[in-house]
Amino acid sequence: MKITSAEFVMSNSDVAKCPNNKLPEYAFIGRSNVGKSSLINMLMQRKSLAKTSGKPGKTQLINHFLINKNWYLVDLPGYGYARVSKSSKKTFQKFITQYFEKRQQLVLGFVLVDSRHEPQPIDLEFMEWLGESQIPFNIIFTKADKLKPNALKRNIENYTQKMLETWQEIPPYFITSSSNGDGRDQLLAYIEEINSQLNTAQ
Repeated sequence: MKITSAEFVMSNSDVAKCPNNKLPEYAFIGRSNVGKSSLINMLMQRKSLAKTSGKPGKTQLINHFLINKNWYLVDLPGYGYARVSKSSKKTFQKFITQYFEKRQQLVLGFVLVDSRHEPQPIDLEFMEWLGESQIPFNIIFTKADKLKPNALKRNIENYTQKMLETWQEIPPYFITSSSNGDGRDQLLAYIEEINSQLNTAQ
């Protein structure tokens, strides 16, 4: 997929106020220091489409970006570690849940996981909730360039083995690096293929 246009549309905390059309949506979410904004900017080849920050938890609203005039990339608040008040965190955790449960345009969620770390309970619990709620998702392992190939392979194998303790099979996953662009072509091709199937089905 070639990105010909990527434009910010809106930010809000009310699912009912999200764009009122039938274009497919792909939601990106992860722990608040997982490198989500950098990944989005890398995918879109825009330096500042999504706001990056040294402080985790910068994203605190549902952010819609219209891509190629025919699908939405949705940037959701990170879960955990955000440096905000407990009341603020509770509020945006609530609309994250509402977005996934109520947004009919949502085609797929992408859960971002830092490839450098052992499986984190907060990630596993969130994915378990998605599974129980029958919300389709894929995994994106980020920051792959920070590890040597053998260490990266070992960490991902550890992660998949941990998930197989409770999952019958592992959702599709991608290995990415915002620094060198690894995984970009595969991820965009995957989205393009799904969009093509949706158009055929209509």
